[in-house]
Amino acid sequence: MKHYILAILILGMAASAGAQRIIRDQSIVNQQERMVFKQWDRKKFTPTSGFLGLNPNYWLTWAWHPNYPKKDLRPLGPIGPQTQRLAFAAAMQNTENAYKLHADTLRNTAITEAVNYSAVFSTADPLWMLYYRHEFEPLLNEQDANLMSGIPAKEIDYLVRNGVYEWYREESSGIKERLDGAMTTTLDRGSRLLTYHRLLLEYRRLNTSWEAKKQYARKFLALSESTNKMKSRDQPIVERQGFRTDQQIADEILRKSKL
Repeated sequence: MKHYILAILILGMAASAGAQRIIRDQSIVNQQERMVFKQWDRKKFTPTSGFLGLNPNYWLTWAWHPNYPKKDLRPLGPIGPQTQRLAFAAAMQNTENAYKLHADTLRNTAITEAVNYSAVFSTADPLWMLYYRHEFEPLLNEQDANLMSGIPAKEIDYLVRNGVYEWYREESSGIKERLDGAMTTTLDRGSRLLTYHRLLLEYRRLNTSWEAKKQYARKFLALSESTNKMKSRDQPIVERQGFRTDQQIADEILRKSKL
């Protein structure tokens, strides 16, 4: 008995399963397609009005929404909400990129200005490394022993006694102090380079004057030595050929006048 009941239940379930069939409503399919991805085709708004508008299904479906087929309601349509959202998102992305570019430009400009003004990078300046560092090297590494190297003791004594040596030391120390100030002060790069150039011109004029004073000292000492020798007769005057004294010239004039 149990087997009969089980067989009847299985047959009933199979019959009910076989009774289900796929229903394909083209109107629903058209609605799904035009709402998602396909074009808003007014010809596919089914059911249609039919001959002389006598199709009752048309009126049951579209009577309450007469303007529905005329409006493109697709989310991804030309003016759909999803299209507008994507357009707004793209516009916001462009605005964000523009703000980011502006911020990056400001950051790069700020970094460039900081490098230009900061004294930390003054020794790393290309123009300083390639030119001014070599020109100012004697001043930066200046020592007292190097100033008097190759100068005779008499000239050194003369330069020290007359204050020339002390004058040069003070002037060179002043230029060096101003150079250190230009290198360690927060200053615009252009102004810093102009300061380097002005100090370099002053340093060159100072060296020119220093060399000239050393030459003057050498000449003065040589003349003084010659004068002292003449006064002490250590070096007698040698008469050159054709040399005549004033008395000899006067006697010759008188002798010729008697003739």
